[in-house]
Amino acid sequence: MEKIWRKLSIIEQISNPDIREKVRRTMETAILRAGWTEEQALEIPFTLLIPGTKVTLLEHTKQVTEMALDNAERMSKAYENYSFDRDVLIAGGLLHDVGKFLEYSLRDGAFVKSECGKFLRHPFSGCAIAYEMGLPPAICHCIAVHANEGDGGWRSLEAIAINKADFTNFHSLKELA
Repeated sequence: MEKIWRKLSIIEQISNPDIREKVRRTMETAILRAGWTEEQALEIPFTLLIPGTKVTLLEHTKQVTEMALDNAERMSKAYENYSFDRDVLIAGGLLHDVGKFLEYSLRDGAFVKSECGKFLRHPFSGCAIAYEMGLPPAICHCIAVHANEGDGGWRSLEAIAINKADFTNFHSLKELA
């Protein structure tokens, strides 16, 4: 999965080697469990809600992670009482959509909802794999609440940053389509 990790090189900024390794295992497990090859995983669109989008899941993942980190760093500089866990934010950003590897499938050359995706949206399946791989609850939380499933409930500062970056990225790309 070397090509994937070259695209997502921000993983190297996770200072805790145990978390870094578990993030890798989570993503690789999701890809392999769903039956994707590395080449296919590189081509999966970030959403099925924008027909014909050319933005891949991995491009979106990288942008959301970087946007969330940039925002959290700015907030931390601006407000002395704002502090966040960098490793949690980067890991949560990298894995926020990991469940999409299970939610999507390839049928007749087109990306579609998988059988799993019909029953479980990606925040649920992604959180389950992250938990299975032994990632801390704070990271699993970021995955579980990054989308509308988390609306109306509590979100950590890291989860807020990821949610808002994801929302901004999706709606901006939808507007450009």
